[in-house]
Amino acid sequence: MTEPLVARMRAFGTTIFAEMSALAVETGSINLGQGFPDTDGPAAMLDRAVQAITSGANQYPPGPGTPELRRAVSEHRAAHYGLSYDPAGEILITVGATEAIAAAVLALCEPGDEVIAFEPYYDSYAASIALAQARLVAVTMRPVEGRFTFDPDELRAAVTPRTRAILVNSPHNPTGTVFTRAELEVIATLCQERDLVAVTDEVYEHLTFDGVEHIPLATLPGMRERTVMISSAGKTFSVTGWKTGWVCAPPALVTAVQTVKQFLTFTASAPWQLAVAYGLRNELEWVSALRAGLQDKRDRLMEGLAAAGFSVLRPSGTYFVQTDIRPLGFSDGLELTRRLPELAGVVAIPTQVFYDHAERGRHFVRFAFCKKDEVIDEAVTRLKHLSTAR
Repeated sequence: MTEPLVARMRAFGTTIFAEMSALAVETGSINLGQGFPDTDGPAAMLDRAVQAITSGANQYPPGPGTPELRRAVSEHRAAHYGLSYDPAGEILITVGATEAIAAAVLALCEPGDEVIAFEPYYDSYAASIALAQARLVAVTMRPVEGRFTFDPDELRAAVTPRTRAILVNSPHNPTGTVFTRAELEVIATLCQERDLVAVTDEVYEHLTFDGVEHIPLATLPGMRERTVMISSAGKTFSVTGWKTGWVCAPPALVTAVQTVKQFLTFTASAPWQLAVAYGLRNELEWVSALRAGLQDKRDRLMEGLAAAGFSVLRPSGTYFVQTDIRPLGFSDGLELTRRLPELAGVVAIPTQVFYDHAERGRHFVRFAFCKKDEVIDEAVTRLKHLSTAR
């Protein structure tokens, strides 16, 4: 039998997360690779999910999402960002942000269109763009004064007559960068000058550190009407398994995304939607405590990684720390991470897999700090032996 998988998807195969998580299980290593917490979200919100199940909320919710969650998302956008979205026609509930991104790209892009993304980029972006038979155009982010950023001239040069959209992820996975207002203004100006749609992935919106502010692109002048704003409950409330996300956008854009989404999953997760609505209204103090705790964990891991010989870049948000492995005498992150369980009993993610230009990220390795303190401490202890384990 010939290869059954369509040609445009053959480059994707098993994700690096599946590969490294399987390696962690196989070797008994500490998994600082995949970004999921090892503690649960707020107890009262979890109880609300149980109550929803036992009270009968187990059938299909409405296709756009439960009215309760759409209203809660609308209230949250208004309270935090001053953005007004009508829950009746400008908010769509999705199966996590990953589905929202895929549905948005499939809805907005014709075959041959181009979508700009900042590399390193979250791996689902490339797959979604390939499914749409569009083309990903990568603009490279590089470390400048200790944080990853992009060159505005390179971004402008990436736009062609075929460009349809810019995918903007801030706080940014996997670098931990939170785009500044000046950086967002460059993107906003370009979108308006070239009539582009912005698709924004803001799942780490509440997980920023050191007083750094997350600024939604849709809040900039002229951008609400051309932005598909995406977020989810998974990272905010440490319930990544609930897969409950949302899209906020003008009616025409929401209708476009929903037209595609209804044929992907139609709808899902009524109990989780009701619980998340409760969380958005009642558990943001818990989220503030989570953010403070994650900042401490970030500092704990950074200190340990530096002591182990890595060059460490300080993230302003997300779950992740980027490291440069060259001070340890390594040059290829993929090779190192495949050997790391043997050398140190720890699993991490090679950043180069998130680049179109892999050579630009070959010397970076990503570690997750959304873990218990004792897990971080044990991983650091093991990594300190790395310089002598070669």
